[in-house]
Formats: sequence, structure tokens, C-alpha cells
Amino acid sequence: MAGPLAGIKVIEMAGLGPCPFAAMMLADMGAQVIRIERKTAPGAATPFPMLGTKYDVLARGRRSLALDLKQPAAQAVAFELIAKADVVLEGFRPGVMERLGLGPDACLARNAALVYGRVTGWGQTGPLAQAAGHDINYIALSGMLHAMGRADAPPAPPLNLVGDFGGGGMMLAFGVVCAVLEARASGKGQVIDAAMTDGAALLGAMMYGLRAQGGWNDRREANLLDGGAHFYDTYACADGKFVSVGAIEPQFYALLLKLAGTADPAFDAQMDPAGWPSLSGKLAALFARRTRADWCALMEGTDSCFAPVLDLDEAPLHAHNAARATFVEVDGVMQPAPAPRFSRTVPELSSAPAYPGQHSAAVLSDWGWDDAKVAGLAAQGII
Repeated sequence: MAGPLAGIKVIEMAGLGPCPFAAMMLADMGAQVIRIERKTAPGAATPFPMLGTKYDVLARGRRSLALDLKQPAAQAVAFELIAKADVVLEGFRPGVMERLGLGPDACLARNAALVYGRVTGWGQTGPLAQAAGHDINYIALSGMLHAMGRADAPPAPPLNLVGDFGGGGMMLAFGVVCAVLEARASGKGQVIDAAMTDGAALLGAMMYGLRAQGGWNDRREANLLDGGAHFYDTYACADGKFVSVGAIEPQFYALLLKLAGTADPAFDAQMDPAGWPSLSGKLAALFARRTRADWCALMEGTDSCFAPVLDLDEAPLHAHNAARATFVEVDGVMQPAPAPRFSRTVPELSSAPAYPGQHSAAVLSDWGWDDAKVAGLAAQGII
């Protein structure tokens, strides 16, 4: 494996959302991640048809071991793997891993330097810890959802980017790397409690600071970065496509107005929120006069802080993304490439997503089981 995390061994308890996202990030960076999946009957229904197929991009770069964890012998297999690992990742509701007999106390007893990463919506503790929820609920509690969307509409869900992936998976991956570094110095492992509501709140640190300073209005579409400012927003073009502008600094703002072809003195009061609604209307009328392609020809690549709003099919084809190989195709599936970039330990995508249990025998063989023992586990239905 290439990448800066080469040599780190991770056991991922397969789940949904933030945990596989964190495991994907670690695998993208070269960690050896073994994905333990539930052993099910062939053809058994899954919650989402993409799971266990090449389209499950979040499962890329790992090998899959399927275990029937209801059997004590399967738990013994898991413990043997965990004893040789640097990290365990799990994203179940609090108490699930304990009921499986694989909670952090049991695992750390077998591997004192283990980093045990847990990601949930509400966290392992607190009044809501045992309640069901999803991304939209966690970011709602953080205060961030209230800030998103237009003033005349309810708060707008930002996909599941903020809670699941930014506030959950990325925070878990960051916590894992921090804890692995610390364990190398101390020789002691620890448990990471990554809560999506905590992580979403942290992503809003700047807004909380602005609010305390008096620089953030609690109304939606009334602030610098929430669509309130005419110079930081999206606009429809003559062909029904959209462009984005973010010309905050005065020199960039002046260039935007010049390229847009307006000398209207009303635009001079850039930072007066009282004029923003009117100026938004004026900019909307200007952008509606030309197609998105026309505006790209005029503004793209300039200091006007402009970019076209691309859809998921267009983005991989854009010249900038193509030049940086921001997207890659794996087994016919277009997907984002590993990020960020490294000058020396360059990450590589090692494999497409595996189907559950695809590597069961190979994983155990590579981690020290002899062929007879592997065959015996298969005969008992454990793998």
C-alpha cells in the first residue's frame, strides 16, 4: 500500500454513513483496513441496493471478511484480529458492540495500545444518546441547520455532508490519526467518542464567533455567507443553468461588476446589508441575460471569484478537475479521488468495493491463520 498511513492496521465494523466514510479516508491514505461484515445468506435483502456492489464507493480500498458474530468462535476470530490491529472503527448505536462482546473494554484488555473509534449521532453519553436519528437531526441540534436556506422557506438540508461526513466521518478519521500518534508515544490506546452533533457544531465555530461579536444575524439570508449578500450567492442564467459568485474583497467585487457590465452607483455600497436585497435583484437580472457558457467565457479564471454551478455529471469533465485528476473511474464508476495530495507518500486507490466476505479466507491467511484453521471456520459457517 502507498500513502502516508501505510503500515497502520484498521478493523472496520461495517455499517452505514460516517463510519465507512472514515474508513475510506484511512484506506485512501494507505492504511490496511479489514472490513468485518455480517455473514448473511446469499441474496439476502440489504437496506440499500448499492451496498455490497461496485457502486458502494464508501467501501472502496478495503478487503471484506464476513463473520457470524452471533457465534462465540466468530468473536474469538474478531479478537485475534483486533489484538494485531492499531485501530477499531464502529458506527453503531451505543451498546451494540458491548452486546456483541466486542466493546472497548474487552478489546483494550487484549490490545492495550488499541485506538477504538466510535461515531454516533448524539454521542455515547447524554440524554439523547439512545435515540434514533439521522444527519438532519444532528445538524439541527448543533444550530447549523437553522442558518441554511432562504429567508422565506424552511431551513434547507445540505445533503448529508455536514453531519454524516464533515461532522462525523472526517472527525472520526482525524481523531483516529491523533490517537494513533499519541499511542506511539505513550503505548496506550483510548476510545474516541465522535458525535455528529459535536462535529457539526465545531464546523460552525466561525459562525458562533461572529454571532457573539454581533456580526451574524440569526435570520437566514441576512448574512455575508448565507445568500444574504448579493456578491456571495448563486444566480440563474438565460439557459436555466447557474453560476456562483463570491467576490467579497473590494478589488474582486470591482472586477465582478466590471465584467458583469454594470456601472450602477447603487453597487458602491457593497457592505451595507440594507441594500443587499435590491442589489441581488439587479445582479440576478444581469446574469439572466446570458447563458452559463457565455458567463464562463467572460469570467472563469479571473479574479472575479466566479465558478459555474456544475452537476454531478459535469464536474468530472471540467478542465480544472480533469487536470488535477480530482475524479477517477474505478470499475466503470466515476468517483472522487483520494484527498488531500501528498508530495512524497502519494496515495493510490487500491481496489474497487468488495462484496461482503469476498476476502474472508485471504484475510485470515494473511493475518496468521493456517489453511486448516481457515477451512475449519468455513466448515462451521463462521466465515
